[in-house]
Amino acid sequence: MDLLNRQPDPESWGDSTRAIHAGSQREKPYHAIIEPLVQTATYTFRNSEEVIAYQDAHSRGLPTDRLEYGRYGNPTIAACEARLAALEGAETAIQFASGMAAITTTLLACLRSGDHLVMTDDCYRRTRQICLEFLARFDIQTSVVPIGDYAALEDAIRPNTRLLLSETPTNPYLRVLDLERFSEIAHRHRLISVVDTTFATPFNQRPLDWGVDIVIHSATKYLGGHNDLLAGFAAGSAAALTPVRELHNILGATADPHNAYLLLRGIKTLSIRLGRHNENGQRVAEFLESHPAVEQVWYPGLPSHPDYAVASAQMKGFGGVVSFTVRGGLYDTARFIDRLQIPYISPSLGGTESLVIQPALMSYYDVPPEKRQALGIRDNLVRLSLGLEDADDLIADLKQALEAL
Repeated sequence: MDLLNRQPDPESWGDSTRAIHAGSQREKPYHAIIEPLVQTATYTFRNSEEVIAYQDAHSRGLPTDRLEYGRYGNPTIAACEARLAALEGAETAIQFASGMAAITTTLLACLRSGDHLVMTDDCYRRTRQICLEFLARFDIQTSVVPIGDYAALEDAIRPNTRLLLSETPTNPYLRVLDLERFSEIAHRHRLISVVDTTFATPFNQRPLDWGVDIVIHSATKYLGGHNDLLAGFAAGSAAALTPVRELHNILGATADPHNAYLLLRGIKTLSIRLGRHNENGQRVAEFLESHPAVEQVWYPGLPSHPDYAVASAQMKGFGGVVSFTVRGGLYDTARFIDRLQIPYISPSLGGTESLVIQPALMSYYDVPPEKRQALGIRDNLVRLSLGLEDADDLIADLKQALEAL
């Protein structure tokens, strides 16, 4: 047996080992230890005979060891896709230019005019917009039901329903979907189940293990982990993702090879980073819940959270995002945020630096106050994404800022 050329066996590995080695060939070009960055937009053929051989194999769906054009594939991106697929326990994965590109392409590939989808509330605003505003232009209707209300979810299903869509944990209230119940309803009605699990990552939660068909990630967040790239993923079975990949090749929401290279590097430390995120999230949530200037805290690791039992049963950790309301109104909350010295005011999460936003002034500023309130976005709501700083320092910073309320 040629030990140098043996293929890795990610099925027998732990999470950290898969994050470092899955999707990689043991022998890499130029004897490199890491995946090379292949920065090319297109690929050459030596002669017409090679073109014909490639086209013949491609048209018959046969495997080929070469590529034609950058929109259809790249070795660095392929390695990144294979690594995420291994982490999710998926047959395959597709990398996109952003998380929203992953969501929109998946929805457009799975739905057609006249179809209907059901989505849960308390989700990323842009996801809500793509479903309620953009898809409606193509006569694709959307029903929104409260997350956690599985009777309402099932009641919303119509004869033309094609897909169920949710997030877990949700944005911004960190509601946790019962993945087993969600996927059982989808399968019983022969629907496609799609879940965005950006906040959890494959290390805290793997929806495919609970029967979900397609998992979505904004890799910009925890997977990249350093606030320096944009990327998205869809993962699932080859059958589920074949139409998504075909449409991805047409629409051209193509990932950048350099971002894939950075993403491969970021994923290698995901297990270690997420351990600190989980620790910081739990400690900060417990501190905030005990502070008299804090009205309410939403964090799945707290027994007070409405989905604590579900989260405890299906998650390994609860992540680094904590949402809470403080005593006071819109401008009191803004002054509290301005007093913080460690977190940056920025609309993202999952990086090494702690970030904080007041959704009413950031993500929903252009939404009228009445509609904002109807969506659950309170004036005094704060979303805090804990980075990798020392928890004691983060708590001390929060304490001094809360004293002004």
